[in-house]
Amino acid sequence: MDLEKLLTDRLVPAFAAVAGGPVDPVVRRSPRADFQSDAALALARRLGRPPREIAAAVLERAELGDLCAAAEVSGPGFLNLTVADGALAALVGGLAGDERLGVPVSAAPERVVVDYSAPNVAKEMHVGHLRSTVIGDAAVRLLDWLGHRVVRVNHLGDWGTPFGMLIEHLVDLGEAEAGRALSMGDLDRFYRTARWKFDTDEVFRQRSRRRVVALQGGDPRTRELWRLLVEQSERYFLAVYALLDVTLTGVDFRGESAYNDRLAGVVADLDRMGLLTSSDGAECAFPPGFTGRDGAALPLIARKADGGYGYPATDLAALRHRTDELGATRLLYVVGLPQRQHFAMVFAVAEQAGWLRPPARAEHLGFGSILGADGRMLRSRAGDSVKLVTLLEEAVARATELARAKNPGLDAEAAAEIGRAVGIGALKYADLATERTRDHVLDWERMLSLDGNTAPYLQYAYARIRSVFRRAGTDPRPDVQIVLAEPAERALAVELLGFAAVVAETERTLAFHHLAGYLHRLAVTFSAFYERCPVLRATGELRESRLLLADLTARTLRQGLHLLGIRTVERM
Repeated sequence: MDLEKLLTDRLVPAFAAVAGGPVDPVVRRSPRADFQSDAALALARRLGRPPREIAAAVLERAELGDLCAAAEVSGPGFLNLTVADGALAALVGGLAGDERLGVPVSAAPERVVVDYSAPNVAKEMHVGHLRSTVIGDAAVRLLDWLGHRVVRVNHLGDWGTPFGMLIEHLVDLGEAEAGRALSMGDLDRFYRTARWKFDTDEVFRQRSRRRVVALQGGDPRTRELWRLLVEQSERYFLAVYALLDVTLTGVDFRGESAYNDRLAGVVADLDRMGLLTSSDGAECAFPPGFTGRDGAALPLIARKADGGYGYPATDLAALRHRTDELGATRLLYVVGLPQRQHFAMVFAVAEQAGWLRPPARAEHLGFGSILGADGRMLRSRAGDSVKLVTLLEEAVARATELARAKNPGLDAEAAAEIGRAVGIGALKYADLATERTRDHVLDWERMLSLDGNTAPYLQYAYARIRSVFRRAGTDPRPDVQIVLAEPAERALAVELLGFAAVVAETERTLAFHHLAGYLHRLAVTFSAFYERCPVLRATGELRESRLLLADLTARTLRQGLHLLGIRTVERM
């Protein structure tokens, strides 16, 4: 049902015959026709022939008669392809009985590990965790729907020297009082108080250092207190995930501590393979191609001079576990762009060690920051990072107020349901509709607008279609013959048949702005169709055809928004 793929499959053998080898036809949507191929232009220099001549030769060999009403050479050598109305109608009609809307399950499913969110124990989640959690959740939803075996990993920061002071502060408060403080969700205050005591009280500082040794040495009582900190934090994280409506659960937590017993082995194996060099007392790997501004090779510190292990050792141990024991062939790390070099070096060392070898590959899904209206990092009035819960609650409150203003007759329960779906959806969509590597400004007015490329606009388009069926008092008939009597109907049919292609592109790149952009185009195209092609006032087979086109649009919007982690509502 992928129209773009159908055209590509027809052009591939024709281009191969002309070029004497495989060629990607590069089929794209075009304003001049339905689709366009510009591969002839790229071939001109290689073949030493004019691109128009190449394009004409391809057309002579391509079997397009049953699919295209027109196929012609245009401009310097473009191939313009206009799909026949009969073929369009048949293909769109075929979507009606397909619950996957023309999107196939992957022919080569993989085990994919997605590492995302990754908050720190005893610290509250802030706005900086939003993008990792939202992007990672969209990746999980998409890859799972396509049939891949997805393993979610929430790589908690639950180990290291700060836990000495945190455990000692817990001891000072007493378990019951500490439990109440942590369960109330004010983790930041707990952490700040512990930090203040560590910085100002020498006795407390010495106790904290001894506690770190006890923790790392496996002292049962210390481990019990540490576990209490972790469990209280995990309960808080799960409450945030429930509000954010993501798929992470308790079974997905895998902290840094899970790899603690593997670190010595990782370093020993790297040393045995000759990949480590002693530098100022530390054991370092120097993967080729990484240099500082002074041209000197950059180290990846596997073991510090004091004998401790840092993030590189933990990340190498985690990667090795994911490939060797979980059998993953695609490893995704949804972490901010500032960590780009770190992960590139970790991947390079893992490749040298043989822990990351084909078909396994690792990808850093880096992302930009969320900025305030002033173009700077988003901060609270006090200058602190904005708490994620505060941001989510504000989004829901603003959307609920908007829903009541637009529809005063809504009862409290309906307004709350719409407010949550629209508010959380607006935050997620603003993130995912932005090219991942770019920063984006948090602008409430724009994000919650019912016009433009926003989640509320798409949610409203879906609700509008559902209202059509409530007024029609009937469900669409999947066996209806599609009629394309008007240009707007035809345009909607072409757009509906583009869903499979954009899903495939998003699977390959995990650049979710492609999927978001498609859903917006589909909603805009439907709006034009709805204005120019009366649905309920039409009669006979034309009415049934238009109802089916409307239903296919609603289904595609709902499925596409679900892949982005955004809920639809029946009324707005």
